[in-house]
Amino acid sequence: MIRDITLGQYYDADSVIHRLDPRVKIVAAFVYLVMIFFVRDFIGYLFVGAVLAAVIIASGVPLRFIARGMRPIMFILLFTFLINIFMYRGAVLVRLGPLSITDNGLKQAVFIALRLVLLIFGTSLLTYTTKPMALTDGIESLLRPLRRIGVPAHEIAMMMSIALRFIPTLLEETDKIMKAQQARGADFESGNLFQRAKSLIPLLIPLFVNAFRIAMDLAMAMEARCYRGGEGRTRLHPMKYRRSDAAAYVLLILFAVLVIVQSRGLLPIPMLWEV
Repeated sequence: MIRDITLGQYYDADSVIHRLDPRVKIVAAFVYLVMIFFVRDFIGYLFVGAVLAAVIIASGVPLRFIARGMRPIMFILLFTFLINIFMYRGAVLVRLGPLSITDNGLKQAVFIALRLVLLIFGTSLLTYTTKPMALTDGIESLLRPLRRIGVPAHEIAMMMSIALRFIPTLLEETDKIMKAQQARGADFESGNLFQRAKSLIPLLIPLFVNAFRIAMDLAMAMEARCYRGGEGRTRLHPMKYRRSDAAAYVLLILFAVLVIVQSRGLLPIPMLWEV
């Protein structure tokens, strides 16, 4: 399961999405997150899903690579689905003892599940198509106007970049520790869910020790290179907007407008359950 976690990893490819300015992709991810919560029906989710599918195809990132990152959170997704399916009143579809599945509960559970899947797929593309250093530069550039009120833009961007970069590193360390303990007779596969979770507790101490060691090595490397924050720093490859970035902004605005208009019911599109 550790190998299935792809969050924070960069997928190297030469696509139109990879070549976009990181600031465009950060703004697009933020707008996408906001627009997801405007969607109120299946038609809206169908539209958002179609746009997301087009972006995934344009990015060149294999769908199986993105879907692999869903496996570790399938339990959370299933738990959320089951909680919502029994929490809403309506016409009873199935009765399971004291619990009942209603039409409103089923609709809401499907809505929440679709929202989570679209959120994870969409936001994961940001790290899949953007290198950590480019992501840092993009966040710092977007936060730069806030420096006038004392917001440390460079430091915030650096911390976020290091946190994202540490995710695959810590996953790799966890995999190494698990293999070492399995070679000594540890069993992480048998038993029920609680027993398997309990068997992972011995991983925490060596994982924390390794995490602090890696953090210390990183701090010493930054000190050895005379890192003193963002003051006076220059970049080898300055960020510049191009025509493709302007076109991406136009498409992003069009996407947001269509989602808002559709969610307000201003488009004469019938609901799926009314067809």
